[in-house]
Amino acid sequence: MDIIVLGRDGGGSRHFALGRWYHWLLLAITLTVTSGVLMYAGYRLGLHYGVNDLVNHWQSTITQSQREVRVTRATADARIDALTLRLGELQADMMRIDALGGKLVQMANLDPREFDFGHTPGQGGPDPKYKEGHFSGPDIQQQLDQLSRLLSERQSQLEVLGQVLARRHLRAETTPTGWPIVKGWISSFYGMRTDPFTGRPEFHPGIDFAGREGESVHAVAGGIVIHAGPDGGYGNMVEIASGDGYSTIYGHNERVDVKVGQMIRQGQVIAQLGSTGRSTGPHVHLEVRYQGHPINPLKFIRKRRS
Repeated sequence: MDIIVLGRDGGGSRHFALGRWYHWLLLAITLTVTSGVLMYAGYRLGLHYGVNDLVNHWQSTITQSQREVRVTRATADARIDALTLRLGELQADMMRIDALGGKLVQMANLDPREFDFGHTPGQGGPDPKYKEGHFSGPDIQQQLDQLSRLLSERQSQLEVLGQVLARRHLRAETTPTGWPIVKGWISSFYGMRTDPFTGRPEFHPGIDFAGREGESVHAVAGGIVIHAGPDGGYGNMVEIASGDGYSTIYGHNERVDVKVGQMIRQGQVIAQLGSTGRSTGPHVHLEVRYQGHPINPLKFIRKRRS
């Protein structure tokens, strides 16, 4: 290869002749520079794509996390909504319990100050500060704690009220009330009377209810049958012990329909009206005894069974 170098101002020129090794040197330099440029470009390109991959990876991770947060939030909101709905149902039940308790207190003529069912149970609604209209966990917990306390109070009150009413019911069930027959009339009262057989004054320890033979005889008081069958002048007789020293006697029955030891409810049919024993005609002789001694049944038969 020849290289000509011109002088300044059109002066002379110089002529250089390069050997073959210069060709190889120039080629080596060119290849080296080109390789360096390509390597640098590759490095920059690889760095660019590596950062993009990293960015894409974290963007994908963030997107997945956001999706999980939304799912978790939706699940939590659904559970809170379900708890809120159940809380409302329990509050409604509490209000019905209060209404029933108040009615029972009124019906039983009890002092409402002793059984306060007028305390309004806790109620709730969405806090305006929650834009989505949901309760928060602490809100529901507070409501549930308050409702739990009120339920405990109501349970205690209803237990006491139940005991009071049970005693009253037992007392009413075992207190002689009403007539032993549905249709009929009083043929003889308690006290001194002329004996229908002897014509002499005699003490009559009960009240006689006359009626049609075979008519049902009802227990005027509940209790336990302590006698069922013939008993001298009483004929076929039933005696029921009602507790607290009280018992009732039903005499002159045509037939006895109960057995000794049987539990009897007030108003239950215990016999059929007849004229057995010392009797002049179909009737039931009713006696009320206290501590084994007859007392006047009149104050009891004036009451009406409910």
